[in-house]
Amino acid sequence: MPMKLNVGLSRKVGEPNYGSRGASVNLELELDNSLVEQPERLRDRIRQLYQLAKASVDEELNGNSQEPANGGGNGHGIDRYRMNGNGSSNGANNGHSSNGHGPRQATSSQVKAIHAIASRNRIDVGRLVQDRFHVQRPDDLSISDASTLIDELKAVPAGPSR
Repeated sequence: MPMKLNVGLSRKVGEPNYGSRGASVNLELELDNSLVEQPERLRDRIRQLYQLAKASVDEELNGNSQEPANGGGNGHGIDRYRMNGNGSSNGANNGHSSNGHGPRQATSSQVKAIHAIASRNRIDVGRLVQDRFHVQRPDDLSISDASTLIDELKAVPAGPSR
């Protein structure tokens, strides 16, 4: 009967503006039971599997990033949603929305975070979620979309001082 070897590795790295991103991988391999009687060969197989997991996590965190290292860009043009000096956005809301019938809705903590970060960066969150996610309010986002938006908002440099 074969034995199963499972190796997992997770790592999280810090990003500008208190953000972070992480990656994890779990690998499972079936081995012959005779390796139990050969501890050095078993350790070698474990090391090989661990190195493969480590290389995969390293590649995900370092090699596949499409965001600039300095956090200066977000790939979604969030800067165009900055508020002008009188508290209104640089464009008008059209009032149209589509209520997504997807997975779980954003948590209240996510919605609070979106409002707080957008306010700090002087971003019109209503217009942003309408244009980007086609929903009326941050409360209507899916949990996944809210997480994505939080990460993008964190990557935006702070807005001008009042």
